[in-house]
Amino acid sequence: MGFHMARRLIEAGHKLVVYDTRPEAIARLTALGAVAAISPKDVADRVETVMASLPSLDAVWAVATGANGVIEGKKVRRFVDLSTSGARMAQKISKALQPKNIVQIDCPVSGGPGGAEKGTLAVMVSGSAADIELLKSALAVFGKVFVIGDRPGMAQTMKLANNLLSATAMAATSEAMVMGVKAGLDPSVMIEVINAGSGLNTASRDKFPRAVLPRSFDYGFTNGLMYKDVKLCLDEAEGMGVPMWVGSMVRQLFQLANTQQGADADFTTIVKCVEQWAGVEVRAKTKMAP
Repeated sequence: MGFHMARRLIEAGHKLVVYDTRPEAIARLTALGAVAAISPKDVADRVETVMASLPSLDAVWAVATGANGVIEGKKVRRFVDLSTSGARMAQKISKALQPKNIVQIDCPVSGGPGGAEKGTLAVMVSGSAADIELLKSALAVFGKVFVIGDRPGMAQTMKLANNLLSATAMAATSEAMVMGVKAGLDPSVMIEVINAGSGLNTASRDKFPRAVLPRSFDYGFTNGLMYKDVKLCLDEAEGMGVPMWVGSMVRQLFQLANTQQGADADFTTIVKCVEQWAGVEVRAKTKMAP
């Protein structure tokens, strides 16, 4: 997703200085006109706005505040976190950056790799109103911008609520589909019926037709990342005294998917956990309707 967002910024005429721990990732962007940097600090020495799209909380914290991190940059004024790192991390980073007069903007996105590629992401942003206004035109390159609030972490809370629903749809649809196949139903017909009825959800609409029924399991988001997001959501809810009974079961299912299918496997492989228990496979038998 980070590559596609960066590519879209370049294509929109923005000048990018880029860094990644993987040289091949940097090379893909420099081939499009970006300038390579040697560290997050090097990026922050050259630009006023640093955007980060990272897979883990530890990575976000290190890039923002660690040695050779954004916090040591000479020119940077804004740190925009496009990752899903939770409200607590957003608040922690904001507090750490304040003495350096660097504004933290949490800006998680939703819509997957396909949305990043097409520029149709839901872009959730919170923080300083003045800084958000400066960033809006650039953020709009990614998709539709939603200003969630003026406090660090508010957009992260919105993203966690969204991802809990996405994870729940995937887990529940997996159970329903396996039940139907076990009873002898055609899974392709099941998906058509569900998508024409009240059971329609993001998993039945997008993920099952694209990645489960053809058994490609290549939607573009991993079990490890989904488990991380659901766990973050439940931790945040627990801290506020909000019960998450359904969410707790979804967390357990993705923990099982992490163990059985692997943290790096696509998160659509969660269906395999249910399949293995039931002794059936959700595989397309008929061509899906257009």
